[in-house]
Order: sequence, then structure tokens, then C-alpha cells
Amino acid sequence: MRAFVLTAPGEASVQEVPAPVAVPGEVVVDVERVGVCGTDIEFFTGEMTYLHEGHSAYPMRLGHEWAGTVSAVGDGVDRSWLGRRVMGDTMLGDRTCRACRRGAQHVCAHRQEVGIRGGRPGALAEQLAVPAWSLHALPDAVDAVLGALVEPGGNALRAAQAAGVGPGDRALVLGPGTIGLLAAMFLRAAGAEVHVMGLGAESLAFARSLGFPHAWTEATLPDEPFDAVVDASNAVHLPALALDVVQPAGRVVYIGIAGEPSTIDTRTLLLKDVTAVGVLSASPALDDTIAAYAGGAVDPRPLVAATVGLDRVGAVLAGERIEGAGPGPKTHVDPRGA
Repeated sequence: MRAFVLTAPGEASVQEVPAPVAVPGEVVVDVERVGVCGTDIEFFTGEMTYLHEGHSAYPMRLGHEWAGTVSAVGDGVDRSWLGRRVMGDTMLGDRTCRACRRGAQHVCAHRQEVGIRGGRPGALAEQLAVPAWSLHALPDAVDAVLGALVEPGGNALRAAQAAGVGPGDRALVLGPGTIGLLAAMFLRAAGAEVHVMGLGAESLAFARSLGFPHAWTEATLPDEPFDAVVDASNAVHLPALALDVVQPAGRVVYIGIAGEPSTIDTRTLLLKDVTAVGVLSASPALDDTIAAYAGGAVDPRPLVAATVGLDRVGAVLAGERIEGAGPGPKTHVDPRGA
């Protein structure tokens, strides 16, 4: 089968590789759609921390935001999975450690991460093998486009839930990328007045086109009370800004991550009685995200700017803008296409 293989920083190609086999407890999925993520770009540039910590190594197959159809099942797997449309959890805990037994397999110290960590091949290929227990069925209302947006949506939903806002509250999202805009959508669905802060005029204009009129730069951010702030950026100074602008007794949610250490003043955290929450993974919110998409509470389709074949993935990771692409921040890949 064809797969996109990353062999070194900046070096990748589409290769013919052995098709996966459904070993006991696992399934093979025919991949229909894959999202390209900022994490994939960090692997492409060689900046990803996992590479330097020994959790990941080249060559590797990227792709952890995916949707497809189960085409084969291994021994011990319920055959009713055959032919079902699914997406899957990225985080694959060992299912035996204390974290896994407590329902937090997404922080298992021995976890694999699909297309990211522990040598588990990702979905930028025609087929993918994953444990059956990691699957989440997709209803008819959630097509492949939405299915491949469940994983980033789950991260964003967890961030919105951690913000703890509702009608009458005002929330600020820092960073209008995919996760930030999805978080803004979930915050709006919860009834909050949502503000977005970003850098470029184009990204802020896109946020406004999605129904977020309160879109600002750092210089124009109004001096208004924010009951919660979600930092979905990769800017090293914004974690501290989030703490500065949140209201006393408010909540700050950190889901973005900078390329170098960022700091906050815990005196401010304490004296303002602020609750700070970190969000790593979508795992606990995947089913709720699927339900939100299926019911129309959140529609992330406009975030997808373009869909390309495997042959264009390298260009996308290198920062090339696809001709005819829309204004959204997300590129999707259809491994079945040219």
C-alpha cells in the first residue's frame, strides 16, 4: 500500500510499504480522511520534543486525526466492527498501569500514540492498524470530514469544559488556529460570549466570518473582564498574559504549547484565586465531540481549507499554501486520492 514516510527532518516521500495485518485484538481500517496537525509539522522540522526524549524516531508514519472504515478484524475482535465507519483514540495506554486503571490511559507513561510516539504507524497511508478498544463509531451524520476533526475537537471540547463558562460569562481564546477556533465554537455552544485574540489580520477576519465579532490583536484587546481564558497558542509569553487578564476567581486553561519553556507568576495565580488547568489529550471527550458534531451543536467544516492526496503532504508540512485553498487553518488528506 502507499504511505507517507518521514525519514529525517525535511525528508519524506510516498512509499510502497507492507499493508497492515489485523493481529489479535486489532483491526485494519481503510483510511478515508486525515488531518495535518501542528504536531506533524514539528516532526517534519525535527523540533518535536519526543524526538529528543527518545519517544519517537525516524523513519515514521504520521497522522493521528483520521476517519475510515474497518476492513479487517483480528482474533478476539467483535466482527460487528467490519464495515463500520470509525475514528480512533490517538493515545494507546498499556491498560495495566495505575493511570490506565484510573481511566487516564492518555497519560500512561508507557503509552503509544498513533503516528506520534512509540513506533505506532499513523494514518497517512491507505490503511491503518489500531487496537479495537481504541475505536469510536461514527453515526451517519458524521462523515469523513467531521470524523477526522473529532480528535482536535475532543481537545478543544475538554478545554471549553475546563473553562467552566455558560450564559452571561465572557471567555477569551488566545490563538485562532484549529484548536483555538474549535474551543471558541464549543464555548459559544455553552452560551458564553467569546472573544478571540490572534496575530494576523487574515486569521482574525476568518474568526469573524465564523461568527466571532470580538476578534482582537494583543494591542487592541479591550480591558474587559474575562471569566475564563483558553490559551491555545504556541507563544511563550501568552500563558502569563492569560493569567493577567482573567478575572479573580476565574479559570485559565492551557492547551497550547510553546517551543521553549514559558513561565507564570504563581503569586498572581494565588492572589487572584484562579484555577489553572492543563489539557493534553482528546481521549476523555471523543464521544461527546462526535455527539456535538452529529447534533449540529458545533460545525467545524469551515476550518478545512483544502483536501490533498498523499503526494502533496510534504509540501503542506513545509508550509506551502495549496492553490485554491480556503481561509481555514486545517488541511485534510485523502490517502485514496492522487
